[in-house]
Amino acid sequence: MKKVMLDPGHGGKDSGAVGNSLKEKEIVLAISQYAKRFLETQYQGVEVRLTRADDRFIPLNERAQLANDWGADVFVSIHINAGGGSGFETFRSKSANDLTVTLQNTLHNEILKSMNIVSPIKDRGRQQANFLVLRQTAMPAVLTENLFIDSGDSRQLKDQAFLKATGEAHAKAIATFLKLTAVPSKGGTEVSPQKGYSTELAKAVEWAKKEGISDGQRVNEPATRGEILIMLYRALANK
Repeated sequence: MKKVMLDPGHGGKDSGAVGNSLKEKEIVLAISQYAKRFLETQYQGVEVRLTRADDRFIPLNERAQLANDWGADVFVSIHINAGGGSGFETFRSKSANDLTVTLQNTLHNEILKSMNIVSPIKDRGRQQANFLVLRQTAMPAVLTENLFIDSGDSRQLKDQAFLKATGEAHAKAIATFLKLTAVPSKGGTEVSPQKGYSTELAKAVEWAKKEGISDGQRVNEPATRGEILIMLYRALANK
């Protein structure tokens, strides 16, 4: 069983970066929850924990200790940037080993690819830093900075479809790094006629999953314009 520790930055009395009516602590918790849900529902042999599952303050050293005490295989700290810039970047410790470099590269590529589906995103590169949560964790650890809260990037950060896709991109990268096995297809049982869906819809969902267009979830719920654009892009880009 692989163990993944996701670390939504800040929380409680520490809002993190703020701007454009947004708070970093709220955005990163949403991204982390999307990532956790995707890992748990789409892959086998993985257990996922969050350093915080609600709006509470946890000191940095305790976050690292939580991962160490649990024996996590991977630690990913999720943040939003500030300072008037734009774009996406990732960080690893200055003393990182080769495994951590691989984790950083995998996360960086998968998340940036997902973000670029919606609109062109500036690649700020793969960085190194002496952050405590990267320095004091005993496993491969990477910190992601997912756009800027106080610039035009905030348009994407206000879009739940974008946050969901970003969370799922974190999950897919982690799954690739850990070589996780995907949950076998249920052959359309998720949308079976017994649950109120037509056979045609069941077939359509299976097709969309095989083509990488949709994960087959929430098929009876309304889609945002952002989610529709992402699915259209995936369908047309695969042609």
